[in-house]
Amino acid sequence: YPSLNVRGMSSGWVGSKVRTIVPAAAVANIDVRLVKESNPERLIELIKKYIEDQGYYFTESGGEPTEAEREKYSRLISMKAQISYQAFRTKLNTPIDHWLTSALKNTHQKDPIKIRTTGGSVPIAPFVNTLNVPAVCIPVVNPDNNQHSPNENLRISNYFMGVKTIAGILSTPIQL
Repeated sequence: YPSLNVRGMSSGWVGSKVRTIVPAAAVANIDVRLVKESNPERLIELIKKYIEDQGYYFTESGGEPTEAEREKYSRLISMKAQISYQAFRTKLNTPIDHWLTSALKNTHQKDPIKIRTTGGSVPIAPFVNTLNVPAVCIPVVNPDNNQHSPNENLRISNYFMGVKTIAGILSTPIQL
């Protein structure tokens, strides 16, 4: 399934600048991580519809509301959307899958866990889709690594396992 992520929010003041007032605006940045079956235009429209159903009016300009809009509507919102790239998926049970599974099994002496789609966006999708080439993601991070967070981390053991994994893949002849 696609996922909706809150990337950041801001409103008012905090810390030593805190005030006892109602802020003039609140800002939220979100992103939608796609899966192969996603239609990004449709998802944007669904988000807009949900916001409208909460009683919000979208500004005509997509930016700051006009005075007329401020007078007429009590709940105003502006929204800018952009589609970066589509998702990709390489099918399981294909020659590339069999080769990679064999390489990983030979490297680690156990069957790899296969997941149909990873949870993140990968900016190689335009190349994969345009060139129609297979691509896979092989995560080597620890489950509690807090990716893209201030306390992102990678255990040394996972680093060394990643090196071993990549060496195992690169040293296995491709048999497609």
